[in-house]
Amino acid sequence: MRLIAGLLLALTMLPLTAAPIDEVRATEIAFAKAFADRDKDAFFAFVLDDATFLSPRGMLKGKEAIVTAWSVYFEGERAPFSWRPENVSVAADGTLGLSNGPVIDPAGKVIGGFQSTWRKQKDGSWKILFDGAAPPPSL
Repeated sequence: MRLIAGLLLALTMLPLTAAPIDEVRATEIAFAKAFADRDKDAFFAFVLDDATFLSPRGMLKGKEAIVTAWSVYFEGERAPFSWRPENVSVAADGTLGLSNGPVIDPAGKVIGGFQSTWRKQKDGSWKILFDGAAPPPSL
């Protein structure tokens, strides 16, 4: 009986943290929500200083270039597109995450896909390192 009570006590003391894959998924969702909510500050807070975004218009290297190029997407009350993670994976060491999924126009039509690479920070948060267009995942 003592052993069972000790095990139950030990289990209640374990940290209630999400698995890294769930953390990356939640971060991608929060990133997309900041965009949908038109919250530039929250959106760009997810971007690392040394991030690279790939786009049909070229490669954006560094947060400053990304902020300059992506600020146009925050004009207007409604986001020009949205996205959601369909597939998420995390490296075995738990420091890099990959998410991808569809990009959707305001009418709800899938117009492409995205792929993001996330790096875990010392404080436990995840920040985007690489982002770019990709074929939409098979649904």
